[in-house]
Amino acid sequence: MASLDDDKAHDVAVIDLAGKTDFADYMVIATGTSQRHVATMAEHLRDKIKSAGYGRVPVEGLEQADWVLIDGGDVIVHIFKAEVRKFYDLEKIWGAPLSR
Repeated sequence: MASLDDDKAHDVAVIDLAGKTDFADYMVIATGTSQRHVATMAEHLRDKIKSAGYGRVPVEGLEQADWVLIDGGDVIVHIFKAEVRKFYDLEKIWGAPLSR
């Protein structure tokens, strides 16, 4: 969350996945203002997770940077451009966020 806040992410939502799936405990969804903003936030977050000692951090979507998925192990992070986030509406699929 601190990394996304530092990078000025918009509309950050945290969804508790307990009882919904076994691949992660939480999902974080955030919005960037442009492809470059999305990519930069994803790169910063990947680097901070790695430097915290979590090893390899899989990231998908950096090339296009409309929607980037970061697999932080127990926490999955989706960073979207606004129109892509609205189209996929993950909050509707996974349930109400714990926070915004």
